[in-house]
Amino acid sequence: MTSAVDGLKQRFMDMSQPDADGVYRDGAAKRKARTDLAMDCLTKLWQEACRTVSFDVPQVGIGLGAVGSLARGQVGPSSDLDLVVIYEPHAFTDQQLNELANKLWYPIWDSGLDLDQSVRTCAQCEAVTDHDLPAAMGWLDVVPIAGDAQLIESTAVSILERWRRAARKRLPELLGSARSRLDEFGRMAYGNQPDIKESRGGLRDSVLVSALAASWLADRPHGQYDDAVERLLDVRDCTHLVANKDTNMLLAPYQARVSAMLGLADPTLPSGEREVKSIDDLQTLLARVGRQIAFSLDSTASRAEHSLTHEKPRFAFFQVFQPRGGGKRQAPTFDVVAPGIAKHEEEIVLAPGADPKSDPCLALRAAVAAAEFCLPIAPGTLQNLKSCPIDDRTWNDESRSLFLRLLASGPALLQVWEEIDFVDIPGRLIPEWLAIRNRPSASAVHRYTIDRHSVEVVTRLGRETPRGNRYDDRHYQALLLAGILHDIGKRPGVADHAAEGARHASTVLKRMGFDRDIIWWVTLLVREHLTLSEFATGQNPNDPNVGDELASRLDHDPLLLDMLFDLTRADGSSLGATSGETISKQYGWSKWRETLVRTMYNATRYHM
Repeated sequence: MTSAVDGLKQRFMDMSQPDADGVYRDGAAKRKARTDLAMDCLTKLWQEACRTVSFDVPQVGIGLGAVGSLARGQVGPSSDLDLVVIYEPHAFTDQQLNELANKLWYPIWDSGLDLDQSVRTCAQCEAVTDHDLPAAMGWLDVVPIAGDAQLIESTAVSILERWRRAARKRLPELLGSARSRLDEFGRMAYGNQPDIKESRGGLRDSVLVSALAASWLADRPHGQYDDAVERLLDVRDCTHLVANKDTNMLLAPYQARVSAMLGLADPTLPSGEREVKSIDDLQTLLARVGRQIAFSLDSTASRAEHSLTHEKPRFAFFQVFQPRGGGKRQAPTFDVVAPGIAKHEEEIVLAPGADPKSDPCLALRAAVAAAEFCLPIAPGTLQNLKSCPIDDRTWNDESRSLFLRLLASGPALLQVWEEIDFVDIPGRLIPEWLAIRNRPSASAVHRYTIDRHSVEVVTRLGRETPRGNRYDDRHYQALLLAGILHDIGKRPGVADHAAEGARHASTVLKRMGFDRDIIWWVTLLVREHLTLSEFATGQNPNDPNVGDELASRLDHDPLLLDMLFDLTRADGSSLGATSGETISKQYGWSKWRETLVRTMYNATRYHM
């Protein structure tokens, strides 16, 4: 027996195909067409179900509603359908509800579509959204499909009103869910194979932005943010078409075809080079839209948190009678922590009177303060820092010192670098950085993009040497600089990125104004950053010629050997493989590999 949803999955795929030249265009119009088709078919399915059940289905008291992506009009070519039957309590028996639900759900399953379904009263819907945060996110959009539209709409209004009343208490839980996903899925901008829904900057974050806006605690951004969400939905649609299934993982086997479908493949390039270039461009696109969405979430959350803070009175009743307050609210307090930089409401902000347009070091001062106090830079402050007169020729003693303090800040560097990179500050200080920014690594063992990997390496470089001593300031500074610059030569078409990186590192450090010794140490470490590992896995440490050759490459300097060992360890341990992934013996940092590298280190040290 046929039903109104027969072949709906294939119809979704057929109407979602790219144009004749293979490019997927008008994604928003295609999503609307899929949504309209789904709503029409589900309306007819409801009518069929009502005709074929053994009881009379009234016009009021029960209805079919859409939630999730269907309610938002964001249905992908292979998306599942989120549906709910809402009914008045005591109006139907369990047997009647089961019979009607079976008439609805089984045809959808038979059509091949995934389905997330439920049958609830209005009170049950409210209870679920009151206690289940992920469910509440999806249920803030409830749209009637068929049956009692007024019942569906009144339920939607009730859920929204309860959300607004509870939002102030649930805000920490909401922001905590974003942090948990960040810990589990990472940032979309830095993943070589990102989850475009759950990772930071993905589609789930756009749902959180809408939830914050629905709470009336803060308005949501528009313009560039809306464009970023639509473009990411295009990426999701193309991933569905390439994978021929509902998936949010942009895996490596999909990327070349997804890139071509998005129009990123240059037809003038030869095959092979074309695919590599298009994947680079895809990664850049994901980084751009992911950072925009993540920044929009951060700024919306910041405004929401500030609105809660400002709802609280700044003074006690007895202060009205004290002359210091003059009977008025006290002005906000700023804890100045550096020239032009202050702490305010658990964020780093510009101090009163600071002028970004006249202070080229202000951005680095803000970054150092954020890292050392482990606080975020306020979104508005980040935007203001864009006006700082920064360029690669304005280095001085203060900016060099601040940059080194930032690199030495440890794990806090990851968040701060992400923030300042969103407003292009690293690329303005070091233009060579732009060549590796957002670029995926050609090596399959790298989980992160080249720029993220480089920052990770820096966070793993400490002051203790492999022998248990401590680096002096100058050698430690050189080690940190080598960490951030060690992969600066990973550019398209470069066969030996270590040699290319050494050439760029020398140029960068001369421009920054470092002395000759530091420039030489860093250049040598960048040039040789793969050597110790390659010798350890490919040479015999008992061969005196091997140890002597490696020692000569390092100018027979034991401290440089120590620094190379630490750089090798940080490089190998920051490739980013998860616990479920395997790092081969050629790459990564396992106990086996550390033993080999340390053995070669000891042999080389003997020859020094």
